[in-house]
Amino acid sequence: MDPDRQRFPPIVGIRWFNVAVLLLTPLVACLGLVFVPLDRKTCAFSLAYYLFSMFGITAGFHRLYSHRSYDACLALRVFLLLGGTSAVQGSCYWWARGHRSHHRWTDTDKDPYDSTRGLLWTHVGWIVFKTKLRSGPVDASDLTKDVLVQWTHRNYFFLAALFGIVVPAMIPALFWNDPWGGICFSAAMRLAIAHHCTFAINSIAHYLGTTPYDDELSPRDHFLSAILTMGEGYHNFHHQFPMDYRNAIGWWQYDPTKWFIATCKLIGLASNLRVFPSNEIAKGTLTMKLKELKQLQDTIVWPDTEETLPAFSQEAFDEESMKRPLLLVSGFIHDVSAFIDEHPGGATHLTRNSGKDVTNAFFGGVYRHSNAAHNLMSMMRVGVLVGVPHVTRRVAPSQRLFVASRPLEEDCHSPT
Repeated sequence: MDPDRQRFPPIVGIRWFNVAVLLLTPLVACLGLVFVPLDRKTCAFSLAYYLFSMFGITAGFHRLYSHRSYDACLALRVFLLLGGTSAVQGSCYWWARGHRSHHRWTDTDKDPYDSTRGLLWTHVGWIVFKTKLRSGPVDASDLTKDVLVQWTHRNYFFLAALFGIVVPAMIPALFWNDPWGGICFSAAMRLAIAHHCTFAINSIAHYLGTTPYDDELSPRDHFLSAILTMGEGYHNFHHQFPMDYRNAIGWWQYDPTKWFIATCKLIGLASNLRVFPSNEIAKGTLTMKLKELKQLQDTIVWPDTEETLPAFSQEAFDEESMKRPLLLVSGFIHDVSAFIDEHPGGATHLTRNSGKDVTNAFFGGVYRHSNAAHNLMSMMRVGVLVGVPHVTRRVAPSQRLFVASRPLEEDCHSPT
């Protein structure tokens, strides 16, 4: 990775409206925590309205409009569009088009929140600073033709003010006389938390966690990211299979957005939930496991093979075994000099059999040696005896596995 890409791109201006929103909402929320008594009704309403905003982003702007991962009826589309707008993160048209660009141009200059420029840039830098960088082109023709999406886009600032500030502030004031609680908690605090939890999808979801499906790009899976982002934290899966309505496929994995969409299907509000073929998902998982195993394999010292060992005639073997303890096992000549004192059966058994074929004894005639013993013995090879047929050369189980796995080494790459 180019170290220069970790720095901010040249800044040509500041988006003061975004700065004001990102500074004022946490400030008002903090003032509320200090000076405004917490009302239970306001707390419950704030949580409910937070879910309204977050599902509007995750189930609406993201999975429905950015990726078309399911179909929604008119009522659900209106609910999600207004919920996403209440999060005050830009119109659905702007949000979804930018997100498609992020997927199309991930980790490049054309990615609007390019993760290679660091956590600060991906979290808030791209939102508050103007640069000469431009998002890469994508097909957004479906968004252009969508009447509801375009209506919310044209009226974004009015709708954002109404559903992002006025409605959540007025409901506590009108229904249980808590105007300041509405302003500080259900409006300001909800917005501040929703902003930074959503921003975490672009920042820590590209830095924290594992890559169980592909490691060519930065997205990662992590439980903490999923907690913060209503299930969007299984980001490695999502970037590999973006059309899938799920971010998490395990029943134990936290993905409330998936559960919300599935519930909508049960009650008839959603349909045509798209899932990526399980066979292809399994290929991605297997590929990464093979790469991990290949990395481990490369750290292991393997025994010399028949092709790389020197060949001994019977006469040469007999002569050499008079100088040092050599044992013949499956046609391989082993120098056990360094192992004599460590042999569990004692040194005598090794020294008195020097120059002999102890294949049958090693494979169970005297003792049925373990896989570990086979592996250790194979590391003592110093040659092969000429005239022993290849088919009689029995080897350690791990050696057979290593030989069988060698053709897979070239296949351990990303299925992209």
